[in-house]
Amino acid sequence: MLAAIGVVFGDIGTSPLYALKECFDAEHGIAFSPEALYGVISMMIWALILVVTFKYVLFVMRADNKGEGGVLSLMALALRSVKSGTKEYFVLMILGMLGACMLIGESVITPAISVLSAVEGIEIATPALKQFIIPIAVVILFCLFVIQKYGTAMVGNLFGPVTLIWFLAIAALGIWNITNAPEIALAFNPMYAIRFITDHPLTAYIVMGAVVLVVTGVEALYLDMGHFGRNPVRFAWLLIVLPSLLLNYLGQGALVLSNPEAIRNPFYMMVPEWALWPMVGLATAATVIASQAVISGTFSLVSQAISLGFLPRMNILHTSDSERGQIYIPIVNWALLVMVIVTIIEFGESVNLAAAYGLSVTSTMLITTILLSIVMRREWRINPVLIALLIVFFFAVDLAFWTATLIKIKDGGWYPLLIALVCFTCLITWYKGRKLLRDKLISNSIPMEAFVGSLLAHPPHRVEGTAIFLTAHIDYVPVAMLHNLKHNRVMHERIFFLKLSTWDVPYVNDSERITMRDLGGQVFLVRAVYGFKETPDINSILTLLEKQENLSFDLMDTSFFISKDTIIPSASPGMALWQESLFSWMMQNAAKPSDFFKIPTNRLVELGAKVEI
Repeated sequence: MLAAIGVVFGDIGTSPLYALKECFDAEHGIAFSPEALYGVISMMIWALILVVTFKYVLFVMRADNKGEGGVLSLMALALRSVKSGTKEYFVLMILGMLGACMLIGESVITPAISVLSAVEGIEIATPALKQFIIPIAVVILFCLFVIQKYGTAMVGNLFGPVTLIWFLAIAALGIWNITNAPEIALAFNPMYAIRFITDHPLTAYIVMGAVVLVVTGVEALYLDMGHFGRNPVRFAWLLIVLPSLLLNYLGQGALVLSNPEAIRNPFYMMVPEWALWPMVGLATAATVIASQAVISGTFSLVSQAISLGFLPRMNILHTSDSERGQIYIPIVNWALLVMVIVTIIEFGESVNLAAAYGLSVTSTMLITTILLSIVMRREWRINPVLIALLIVFFFAVDLAFWTATLIKIKDGGWYPLLIALVCFTCLITWYKGRKLLRDKLISNSIPMEAFVGSLLAHPPHRVEGTAIFLTAHIDYVPVAMLHNLKHNRVMHERIFFLKLSTWDVPYVNDSERITMRDLGGQVFLVRAVYGFKETPDINSILTLLEKQENLSFDLMDTSFFISKDTIIPSASPGMALWQESLFSWMMQNAAKPSDFFKIPTNRLVELGAKVEI
């Protein structure tokens, strides 16, 4: 539970730094009045209760894929009951892709807005230091991204205690300020929110785009559920995080009620002068932890997308010997760093970033509701009337927030949309390109069993050693095998055709990982399956074959053959020419198979040809 507090709730726990301020911002929010304040605080309270507690904690977190959560896990669950290749399958897959892309867009803005809003406390403490806010934020984030390669293990033990101190501190600040205007507690009555919405529908609609900031990071509850289990996350939310957030928002409301001038930065102005600098330091630490959690989540999300065939292979480094979920992807890390720094310099202040924030969050929430409805109907098989009532309620709330954030597109909402669009273009291009390439290769391929039978009937010269041919399809002969026979005119004493598959589960037990079929003449067909949160490892496959099939392998006597195809864009039916060119570029820049599959480079042979798509 303590670990969950440190990793899962960093993002949503730092929202008090900027949420209320954004609601009454002169450019993006509404004009201040006591009536509006009660309405906004009430909306914030019930957003936390209805969206996070009722929807996610009670329902969405039940939709786990063998303990794992996240939009891609939910997509995998929804696709189980849908026939592959159908229109419904494609639509659900597209929704899952879009949700993942929106989360990536959020992962760019979260570190920027969190750290920037924390460092802005310097201006309250010492106004003369205002000009140093952006440089300090950039330096902090640069250091954070630089240490990613060492993994979260070295600082992981600090995450829980520091974040726990943060929640206790913001709760204490809330209680201390509530005593100055205890009547703010009336905002717990949902009628204040309802009355504000009915009396000022346009104003309420505008402010909903800022109120949604209190639930940013809600997807982290679901995405990181697999690291800690469902119950620790639920208990941490209900017993510590939710009460602390409610007290702090009420405290900010009490402060602004008694001193309307405090609306320019209600969080830091509720802090006693003697505690201002310590609170700036604690807030910075909390936002760094929140950023760390988002970055780690992005690594996990990209790794899942690679395993599911939505992105090309990338070099993935495992930073922990004991925790298999702790990974580091260099290219993703540095791309995120560049985008985060550009984001801070471009937007300048947290209030400007807050306008950009929200759209990606609400889009993912909406997609989650759609996918959840499929899982509830086909996997849980509960009462259809209950499903309809719940989904209509969830959908109405999500749609209200989503449409409210749409009006902020011109104020910065375009930014996460642009990031998501670029990511989605890459994902859909890679998915469609791989399908075109696979269909093209299969159309020119030779059936496996007929080929092996013919080959063994009239074998070429056999040489000592073991040859392992990686194949994309167990029913057809890999191109590398054909090229080897064509050019070298020999076959090894022992041959393995190895197919690596990804199942729609996060992890696969070693007892289920390997299946092998003897095709005769020391020729074997092996299939190794992995979960979408695992990275294939040739060495572990050979070890399992030794244990389960009583085989022996000497790496110095084993050669690995891989088909390496060069893509030639053409005007033939398939994808647009620019998409084919993008797919070709992605293929050329994908991680080397020897790195991704952990094949010894001095034992690898690549054979291939040019393929027009």
